[in-house]
Amino acid sequence: MAFFPIPSSWQGKVLSLLRMISAADLMQHGGQKMFGFPQVGQGQFQIFSLMGLAGVLELFGGLLLLVGLFTRKVAFVLSGFMAVAYFMHHAPGSVWPLVNGGELSVILCFVYLFLSAAGGGDWSLDKKLRKG
Repeated sequence: MAFFPIPSSWQGKVLSLLRMISAADLMQHGGQKMFGFPQVGQGQFQIFSLMGLAGVLELFGGLLLLVGLFTRKVAFVLSGFMAVAYFMHHAPGSVWPLVNGGELSVILCFVYLFLSAAGGGDWSLDKKLRKG
């Protein structure tokens, strides 16, 4: 017996919220790298660089996730991207994500891995297109 039973009809909606919030969070990092918005990035944006690739994946992959289009495929790619980002950028500083600043990369890696298995939820273009 669950302590706080949640109706099963909420599962797809909450899954959609997880997808949308994590996508919006990721898009901020892409916007920062590509356009210096909402915060000034690390310098001149160069599309043909690792940071350029990261910015494109974050902004456009995040946008696809936000609307729930190709959710499973995009989430799988972004899960791998977050793992690579963690091990390239954060892990050399320390084993512990709290110390190396990689908590967001770790959690998003596993959120996106979950979304690649679970799909986009009730409020996604994937679901709408499947019905049509």
